[in-house]
Amino acid sequence: MSTTLRFTKGHGTGNDFVLFSDPDGVINLTPDQIAAIADRHFGVGGDGVIRAVRSRHIADGAAALAEDDSAEWFMDYHNADGSVAEMCGNGIRVFARYLFENGLAELADGDTMAIGTRGGVRDLQRNLTGFQVDLGRWRLAGGEPLVRARNLKVGRPGLGIDVGNPHVVVALASDEELDTADLSYIPHLDPEPADGANVEFVVPADPMVKNGVGYIRMRVHERGSGETLSCGTGAAAAALAVRHWAGAGAPNQWSVQVPGGTVGVRMFPTEDGEHVSLSGPAELVFEGDLSV
Repeated sequence: MSTTLRFTKGHGTGNDFVLFSDPDGVINLTPDQIAAIADRHFGVGGDGVIRAVRSRHIADGAAALAEDDSAEWFMDYHNADGSVAEMCGNGIRVFARYLFENGLAELADGDTMAIGTRGGVRDLQRNLTGFQVDLGRWRLAGGEPLVRARNLKVGRPGLGIDVGNPHVVVALASDEELDTADLSYIPHLDPEPADGANVEFVVPADPMVKNGVGYIRMRVHERGSGETLSCGTGAAAAALAVRHWAGAGAPNQWSVQVPGGTVGVRMFPTEDGEHVSLSGPAELVFEGDLSV
């Protein structure tokens, strides 16, 4: 028996999502149903599907509430293939816009909202570009897997970065290399991380630093979704990797150009270690009804 699902389509710098509200956690879509919704030919189309559910009504929300009891809403995020993902930096900004536009939450200028995710609670604020989210502590994931991608002649070492979900960042020598890489194919990592990883290919601008801000270009193949126009956590990972390679004196503020636009990344100290934040736009583009 089918049911009608009211959905909203949104995006952050071209990284697009299908969102729907299920406050009481009664709509449990299968991975196949989620993949069908995200299908760009036979469904609505999107890089992921996001369910807005109150943390107390989803099993994964218990950890979020234990971490911060103000995290009323949980971003239940799935990749385009139906697989579960820990976090999505562009998705959480679009998720916040969706909550506010639908009267499910309020956020005054200067206030902070806690949102539950499988990667932990994330704090979000409005800013001039849209929204800024604190992605929390980051860490070097260890190892330098060899990364091969179609149309790149030789494998390159990647740097593992964890920002609540796994990334491997690869430095390329030129804009031409970045433009010619065929990311419609899954990059091959050796060794392959147990849970897979998003893979970012990055090139610094020339000059890389202007007025204390670092500038880089990036493309990404997202685990479970393929190449996307933008990846928020990937932009953060790419900026962190380039700063790591640049060494002492590298800036803590970065502008990351992705095919879908530009996002900002900032690293800052906290009591529990260095955090990284992501800022950028979040837009809702249309609504509809879908039988599932």
